[in-house]
Amino acid sequence: MNDKTQDYSYGYQPTSLERNRVLRNTYWLLALSMLPTVLGAWMGVATGITANLGGGLGLVVFLGGAFGFMYAIEKTKNSAAGVPVLLAFTFFMGLMLSRMIAMVLGFKNGTDLIMTAFGGTAGVFFLMASLSTVIKRDLSGMGKWLTVGAVVLMVGAVINMFVASSAGMVVISMMAIGIFSAFILYDLKRIIDGGETNYITATMGLYLSIFNVFQSLLALLGIFGGERD
Repeated sequence: MNDKTQDYSYGYQPTSLERNRVLRNTYWLLALSMLPTVLGAWMGVATGITANLGGGLGLVVFLGGAFGFMYAIEKTKNSAAGVPVLLAFTFFMGLMLSRMIAMVLGFKNGTDLIMTAFGGTAGVFFLMASLSTVIKRDLSGMGKWLTVGAVVLMVGAVINMFVASSAGMVVISMMAIGIFSAFILYDLKRIIDGGETNYITATMGLYLSIFNVFQSLLALLGIFGGERD
């Protein structure tokens, strides 16, 4: 984790040792990023600070904060400030997630649903991580299609936010699980193949995919498995 992030010049191919170091640092930083996420989610639930962030206001706050942090991470990824900025970003994301968690905790089996979503997300990650080590073909072509899928998904989510359709939420959540699970595989394969050489940006990409898989699983579990008193 103390290794300086690498910004290789064009045409340079990192060695196996360098690729393994980036992957190892990414895994460590990804694990560390879960701590401020949990802290942010707990603080949001405990204080209710995000309870009124629904509809358009919640969307503006979320997108403004998320893209602001992502811009800051991109600017600081090769400096000592990169890791603290990334961890601040994950705290913010946990805070934004707290509204959904509070809603799920309103179910009689809310805690079980959250743990199930966590276990399912961990299972997806470990499956994609395993696949990334055995798949030999180049997956770089997936990037543009996954990006298009993510943009379509975002547009659909914004529309459904105002339509408030349960069926729409189910479709969007299922699509998100598929798209962001594929993103995990794609990002890990890029690290293994030497296409991503900065562990801070690698962590951010994986974190966003894991966040979206967890959030989507939690939404589906709440819709189909929530038990009211």
